[in-house]
Amino acid sequence: MSKLRLRQSETALSFSSDCPTAGLPEPAQLRPATSQETELAPPRHRPTSAPARWGSGGPRCLDVMAASRLPPATLTLKQFVRRQQVLLLYRRILQAIRQVPNDSDRKYLKDWAREEFKRNKSATEEDTIRMMITQGNMQLKELEKTLALTRS
Repeated sequence: MSKLRLRQSETALSFSSDCPTAGLPEPAQLRPATSQETELAPPRHRPTSAPARWGSGGPRCLDVMAASRLPPATLTLKQFVRRQQVLLLYRRILQAIRQVPNDSDRKYLKDWAREEFKRNKSATEEDTIRMMITQGNMQLKELEKTLALTRS
């Protein structure tokens, strides 16, 4: 019997007979592949030439176990765009903080930015998130102005 070999960085696939009939695994069932799962033998009840069918349920169900940073729920387009705006703002703030000449000030500002983003991580209302992005952009501009004054 041949074995299916997967690298750790790839998505590990396993065949399961107790898969829910809905097809895809629930987010709670997703987990990183263990070292034992990196070498998987095809199941005996299914020929290897048969294609895997999504949503078939039962013994032919294909479970996907992937290490992922994706949120458990699917994002709408608006939420996805807002998330990208927040991540871009965070990166821009950290880039500006790297230009601060004093080490203790740089560490203080980096910790401040990290705590602010962590504290507001659970915000879900669209208006609140938009307002916080606007405030963050204003604070970033203020930091950039201060840095420009220290250079001159």
